[in-house]
Amino acid sequence: MFGLVRDAKMFPIRDFWKRYKRKILITAGVLGSGYFLYRQYDYYSRRLHDIQKELDNEREADELIKAQIQAHFENIQRIADTTTLPHALQHLHNRIEEDLDLSHLTERLMMGKGERNTLTLAEKLDLWENLKILSFTKMVISLWAITVLSLYIRVQVNILGRHMYIDTARGLGSSQLLEEADLINREDQQKFLAISDFLCNYGLNALIPKLQVAVGEVLKRKQLRDVFNTTVLRDTTTQIIKIFMSTGSPHHWLDYLMPGDNQSNITDTLSTDDNAAARNFNKFDQLMMETRAVLLSAEFGSVVERSLEVGVDGLMDEMEASVAGGSSRTSGIPLARLVPRVAQMGLLLLEDPIKSRFIKTIRGIPEVEIFFTLLYANMPTS
Repeated sequence: MFGLVRDAKMFPIRDFWKRYKRKILITAGVLGSGYFLYRQYDYYSRRLHDIQKELDNEREADELIKAQIQAHFENIQRIADTTTLPHALQHLHNRIEEDLDLSHLTERLMMGKGERNTLTLAEKLDLWENLKILSFTKMVISLWAITVLSLYIRVQVNILGRHMYIDTARGLGSSQLLEEADLINREDQQKFLAISDFLCNYGLNALIPKLQVAVGEVLKRKQLRDVFNTTVLRDTTTQIIKIFMSTGSPHHWLDYLMPGDNQSNITDTLSTDDNAAARNFNKFDQLMMETRAVLLSAEFGSVVERSLEVGVDGLMDEMEASVAGGSSRTSGIPLARLVPRVAQMGLLLLEDPIKSRFIKTIRGIPEVEIFFTLLYANMPTS
């Protein structure tokens, strides 16, 4: 009897199962799929949230890095303008004054005046010719050196500053920087910046005679009685610079600014560190190679050319204000009267570089500003 009751109860379940089996399986499958999809959705939602949070953190870090890059860029420009450049120019001023001292010529000419005249006419003319050549050499070499050296030092501090900033940025976890970049130790920094004295310590020895040849080539057609106004002086100065820059290999002037690859012994001498031989030069060599690559670039060549053009114009403005009370633009004065002012103007360019209007003018050239902004922003990080 109990078996009949049990069978009677099971028949409706079996009948129900047979009747709704397909629907139950479909429903179960849908519910199972829905649960699975829900779990997947929940997982991916949480994962997306985490990724978005990571991206926000990276974005904030990148914005912080960009802000610090800008601040660091401005800081290294300030260091170049207020510390590195004034030191180099003061050294340059002393060397030019020493190597192109004109006092022995002017003293002999003074002795040739009056009753105690012991000079022949040929000797006087020879002294005046030497004074003319050396005075223009002094002015043009000062103009060229202050222009090119100021640009070179800015290249240096931009390259060094960019490399040093990598360490700071890596500390903030930027994903854009390489993990294996080498650190720059203080010794390599000092040695690298000391190269700015290469022009004074070594470059001038070869630069002065080379530039003197260019000056002689231009001035051999100029007589002491010839009248010079601002236009003539500008053309003469520009012609001297063009002859000098175009003589020899296309980048011969670079050899006056920094040592070549085979002059590592000179860089050791320039360094103030007594233990230079014991240090690893890999990072220093990389800094030097990057500097040379920038200076050899067509873009830097254009910047130098433009800066020299503006420099000549700035020098002429200074000369016009001092020569003949500012009336030399049209009337002019004899070259013999101009020579002493030319010699004096060269050294005036190198005095007080922090307040120098000349350096500020070079620094404010739009092409110069753009070049160094792009140099710092786009420099490789390895």
